[in-house]
Amino acid sequence: MERIPFALTGYLDTAAVPGDAVGTAFWRLISSPADCAAEEEAVIPCTTSLPDLANTLLTECQPSDLLRVTGHLALPDTADGRIRLDVDTVEVMWEAPLQEQPPEGPADDHSGRDRAIQALAEALAGLAYEPATGEQPDIRINIGPVGLHGLDVAHCHSIDVTTASTHKLADAVDAMLATLNSLPPQVGIGLDPLTIAELTDYFDELDLTELTRDVLDAARPEDRLAVTRALDDLFGDIPVTGIDDNDQ
Repeated sequence: MERIPFALTGYLDTAAVPGDAVGTAFWRLISSPADCAAEEEAVIPCTTSLPDLANTLLTECQPSDLLRVTGHLALPDTADGRIRLDVDTVEVMWEAPLQEQPPEGPADDHSGRDRAIQALAEALAGLAYEPATGEQPDIRINIGPVGLHGLDVAHCHSIDVTTASTHKLADAVDAMLATLNSLPPQVGIGLDPLTIAELTDYFDELDLTELTRDVLDAARPEDRLAVTRALDDLFGDIPVTGIDDNDQ
């Protein structure tokens, strides 16, 4: 079986499990290169026979951690065999937040959050190269949802950007924050001053006596006492010609 030196960066798919022999471990990495579509992602089986490395994978790493592994890719010698990566070194590039227990009941709708992550990833992908200078990426930005679960791995992104692009991004963020800080605080929805003036004039022009008379004229005789008392509670005692509060 041919063994090919190989290095791979990917997210830990599920928690590592002990191998058949003592001091070994088995796990799977999701390879998701920058700018690749979801259907282009690959899941690579990994193993190690180094006890210290196996212990690290079994006790310190959790699903969705971003790992950089090196070793030898073992190609199958039969058509139905399995490819695997025999790992010699593991570097944790990014530790995923501690996983939370899934809430009971209906699942939360994170479609808005996922669309925001995707939009940010696509925007940052444009910073990967500097065509004018030929500068290559040397900074890695990792983004993903908080409180990762197994299904959230698909919404994690790793984008490599250049130093020059990173400076531009930092300047753009500073400018955006300065603009937001210069705006008046948003304390809620307010009315336009002209609207407030118009409403004030409208209510000042109301004739409460005439309004009360119109309401009483529209009320049925048996309901006039209750309506009169309700109007008194609302506007105060408003005398109306021809109406006595004690009338039945």
